[in-house]
Amino acid sequence: MARFRKGKRIKLFVALLTGCLILCLCGCTASPQTEKGEETHIETEVTSIYLYINENRLEVTLAENAAATALVGILQGGDITYTARDYGGFEKVGNLGHTLPVSDSHITAEPGDVILYQSNQIVLFYGSNSWSYTRLGKISDYSAEELRTLLGGGEGDIFVRLSLR
Repeated sequence: MARFRKGKRIKLFVALLTGCLILCLCGCTASPQTEKGEETHIETEVTSIYLYINENRLEVTLAENAAATALVGILQGGDITYTARDYGGFEKVGNLGHTLPVSDSHITAEPGDVILYQSNQIVLFYGSNSWSYTRLGKISDYSAEELRTLLGGGEGDIFVRLSLR
């Protein structure tokens, strides 16, 4: 009789262990939760940022490189503001106030290109130039003439704000 009970205990133990294993496996595929049982939100990849110039919001589609990723990381801590100055009659250049990783290659920048220069300067093109740059992104939906006007091409300094929103 004692032998029969021992066998039942083993079966019960195996059944409980199997149940625990199933619960653990099911829990691994559930949505992430906080200690209070609330679901957490998983960050999605950021593919664009925004430039604010005067009262205009310009969307910048980001390049897929370490510099753009680092810029997004900085912007997650808050907006960046800087003054951009004309240079060469084809671009506005401003000091970012941060250093980003470079992956320079010889490119011909065109109107709308947002470029990293010397790891800490952002260049906004309203014209064209060939040089060794790291591409950060491209301003969407504006013609070359519209960009020249928005960026105040040839008309002095502009105040720029970079943001994720």
